Amino acid sequence: MKILILGSGAGGGFPQWNCNCPNCRKVRNGDVNAQARSQSSLAVSVEEDHWFLLNASPDLRDQINNNPALHPKHGLRHSPIDGAVLTNADVDHIGGLLTVRESQPLSINATERVLSVINSNSVFNILNPEFVKRNPLPIGTQTELCRADGTESGILIEAFPVPGKVALYLEDEAAGPNFGSVAEDTIGLQIEEKATGKTFFYFPGCAHVSDVIVEKATDAELVFFDGTTWIDNEMQETGVGHKTGQRMGHMSVSGEDGSIAAFSTLNVKRKIYIHMNNTNPILIDDSPERLATENAGWEIGFDGMEVSL
Repeated sequence: MKILILGSGAGGGFPQWNCNCPNCRKVRNGDVNAQARSQSSLAVSVEEDHWFLLNASPDLRDQINNNPALHPKHGLRHSPIDGAVLTNADVDHIGGLLTVRESQPLSINATERVLSVINSNSVFNILNPEFVKRNPLPIGTQTELCRADGTESGILIEAFPVPGKVALYLEDEAAGPNFGSVAEDTIGLQIEEKATGKTFFYFPGCAHVSDVIVEKATDAELVFFDGTTWIDNEMQETGVGHKTGQRMGHMSVSGEDGSIAAFSTLNVKRKIYIHMNNTNPILIDDSPERLATENAGWEIGFDGMEVSL
């Protein structure tokens, strides 16, 4: 099984278009220790000509162009992308669907909750329903993804709820705790190669490590995890915003309640941070925070990174 990190940044990417924080300035100034990153997405395959996106970033067009494995290969119109699996309805995870609108056969796989968001917004009707299937993704049940032609892909997938938050544009202060969020608003994915049993986990958004995550991730071969902020009040500390990481539905990397501490006893063989906000100091290669993260056994994901299982 092959995995490509198409985008390793959080919403807005790195540098963010309107951000002039020290991190973003380093990228624009050509600092060798600051590598640009597009918005969060992976691609997974067990066969060279068949790939599934894990989330569809608004940067998808450039991500396809930057990864030859996703280029058209046969005839005048072709794509090796058979579909997309969505972990929530955040703009940085569904915006790229509008890029793949040229009557290309593929599928959108998401929870009923996320599909209802897409179905209620007529702009997504540009994805011709004669070519683009919208498949409900059950919670807690392993299912096999199908290729665009309906045949089995050899990729088994299980979705399960993780702590998080409804998408920003769906927040309703009158809807109760956490702005009306429900379990299907944010999911984690267990992805397995049917032929070999090789398995990895994908958590691009997570507010804390729940008992379910502990059960799933313990002794795992590979985990991609939410690395949005280093500390909870990072945006406040850098002066670029007022929201905390928890307010946005993300746990911090550092601290007693951070993901480094939470995973320290889970015996995960390989741990990779993705979905990193432009303010996060682990984005800077020579920062003390990067060194501390790597010393704790974590890798910092980057655009174009390839992983094989």
